[in-house]
Amino acid sequence: MVRLTKRNRQRLLEQNEGFTTSSSYDSKNSTYEREYRIVGGKLLIQEIGKTSWSDSRYDNSWVANDEEVHRFLYKYLWKLNTDGLE
Repeated sequence: MVRLTKRNRQRLLEQNEGFTTSSSYDSKNSTYEREYRIVGGKLLIQEIGKTSWSDSRYDNSWVANDEEVHRFLYKYLWKLNTDGLE
């Protein structure tokens, strides 16, 4: 298994340019879908959802921080190209 050091995390992002996947969450008071894209050596996250409040739809996008990148890579490592990493 690849160790997710800061250097390896960056190399994984660079080696998997263009990778996309999505996830969703649904509960009584909140629903959202997230799309993850690796572009330019960065992980971009877009979240579209709604809450139980009226007028509560939202669409947010951001560049993942180190913690979010680590969680994403740990979860989806089996789908990614890990060639050349130890």
